[in-house]
Amino acid sequence: MKEAESRSTKPGKTGLTRLIQATGNSISGIKACWKNEAAFRQDVGLSLILFPLSFYLAESTTQWLALITPLMLLLIVELLNSAVEATVDRIGHEHHEMSGRAKDLASAAVMLCLFLIATTWGAIAWTNFS
Repeated sequence: MKEAESRSTKPGKTGLTRLIQATGNSISGIKACWKNEAAFRQDVGLSLILFPLSFYLAESTTQWLALITPLMLLLIVELLNSAVEATVDRIGHEHHEMSGRAKDLASAAVMLCLFLIATTWGAIAWTNFS
């Protein structure tokens, strides 16, 4: 049992040092996505427009959270989509059915987030202004 446990633990930093390093890695990932992915920049732009509007549209804290949660989800999913694309491209640029499928699936997740934003914002706008 101890042998299996020792294989499952990663050597390296722990505690606050690990947290600081992980935060730095996360910031580097966001910077890389911003620099290399136009879709991520567009999603950030959309979020920057809709976020201030959420304060106007929401009539309660619950509605406000319902409006901003899919915006954050969009950015998270776009980061993951970009990670899938980078990984597939690292493996090779030649056409492969499974590589295309992986990219299409990640792209579909982004599309579903955009649909979630549209339906959530539409439903709350309809409720509050009709």
